[in-house]
Amino acid sequence: MPAPKELDPSASLAALYGAKLRKLRIRAGLTQRQLGDKIPIAHSRIAQFELGNEVPPEDVNGKLDVLLDAGGDLTDLWGHVRRTPFPDWVQKFMACEAKAIMMRKFSQIIPGLAQTEAYARAVLGAGQIYDDGDTEDKVAARLRRQAILRRDAPPWMWFILDEVVLHWIVGGRHVMREQLAHLLHLGQLPRVHVQVLPFGSVDPAAMGGSFSLLTLPDGGEVAYEEGIVYGRLIEETDEVLRRAVLYDRLQANALSPIESAELIRTAMEERYPCMSPKSP
Repeated sequence: MPAPKELDPSASLAALYGAKLRKLRIRAGLTQRQLGDKIPIAHSRIAQFELGNEVPPEDVNGKLDVLLDAGGDLTDLWGHVRRTPFPDWVQKFMACEAKAIMMRKFSQIIPGLAQTEAYARAVLGAGQIYDDGDTEDKVAARLRRQAILRRDAPPWMWFILDEVVLHWIVGGRHVMREQLAHLLHLGQLPRVHVQVLPFGSVDPAAMGGSFSLLTLPDGGEVAYEEGIVYGRLIEETDEVLRRAVLYDRLQANALSPIESAELIRTAMEERYPCMSPKSP
């Protein structure tokens, strides 16, 4: 069995939480699998908590605190971690994204770099159910990230979008019409390629989440997976390769950029025709 990864509690609040969790788990004489079974959650989630790659939901944290007899210490730490403006895994991802020379993204919502302000506000506002923080601050931060697209030498970008993103009404029909028009505009930029994965070509391996592959200036690659309430930066070569293979499978089944633009245009005109901004 490989030795557990070394933890650096000084790296971040999430890392401090993870180190504390591991210490309490070992003191209790439990393996990650045994602790996960008691919650119950997958033992791989316990591993991610300990590595600082993921912060447990509030209910899971409460169970961990009780099961490990932490006396409220985990809950106190959890509160500080959740109040940070961006989780550690998001900060790591954004740092890689800012210097990437090529990006490949598959998403079941419009990716942040391709969102309009109104769409971003609807998504981030709804996300308040999961975390705290000012929605307008988050919208502003997301729009600042899009400066990547306006650089003198922007990265090469491939977006593969699940067709469902054309049909989910986010923020109202007028917001969706504006968002789809923005996608058509992005698809005309020299280094941006937008493709749609049609309903009939959905790959079960990609259902339920979104992921990105980033190529860095030194030729290295990292991947990033994102769920509803957490994300994970992946740097292990084998794990990045698995996502690259999945991306290639998705791209092989996606519509061409020209066909995708036609499908987006059709959805825009049929589902979201011109209407008053106040229309639902």
